[in-house]
Amino acid sequence: MNAVATDDAGRTIDEIGDGLGYCGRFLPEGQADSLLQELLREVPWQRSEIRLYGRSVLEPRLSCWMGDPEAVYRYSGTAFTPKPWIMPVIQLRREVEDCCGYRFNSVLLNYYRHGRDAMGWHSDDEPELGQWPVIASVSLGAERRFLLREKRQGARALGLTLAHGSLLLMHGDVQERFQHALPRTQKPVDARINLTFRKIL
Repeated sequence: MNAVATDDAGRTIDEIGDGLGYCGRFLPEGQADSLLQELLREVPWQRSEIRLYGRSVLEPRLSCWMGDPEAVYRYSGTAFTPKPWIMPVIQLRREVEDCCGYRFNSVLLNYYRHGRDAMGWHSDDEPELGQWPVIASVSLGAERRFLLREKRQGARALGLTLAHGSLLLMHGDVQERFQHALPRTQKPVDARINLTFRKIL
């Protein structure tokens, strides 16, 4: 298995597919536990309204768009002005940047409170992300199933269980070729927070 990147702390992002890298133990368990609790307390979570198939709906999760002042993000007919960085996220961004070798000016934080909270099929291919965006995704809390499928009719979905404290890196033409989702589950699961670092051009 080839390494996408390795940092000074010896953390390695392994290539698991074309344009996909994964580090299952990016954060030590104790650090991941503490960060999860900090984010639950300190992030200004909200349930955003988006346009879906021509009508306004509330997203099935809580979220927060955070970043540099100019990093305005447009998604599903809504413009999101970033909330100011908070220190736990600044510190995590430094670790992610050191490991990935990329620089990020924004992050979307998603809070999945239980198994009914989810993310539908989509690609992170908005124009302000550029042609081949780099997305670095850190998972905290309950393990959930991340699905990926090609943008062609009848394509089969591939699944990856994202562990507590893990890092998933999507780069190259992944957003151009694939969609991804985090489906609902009937299993009883605890809270999960996902941070997807990105760069708004």
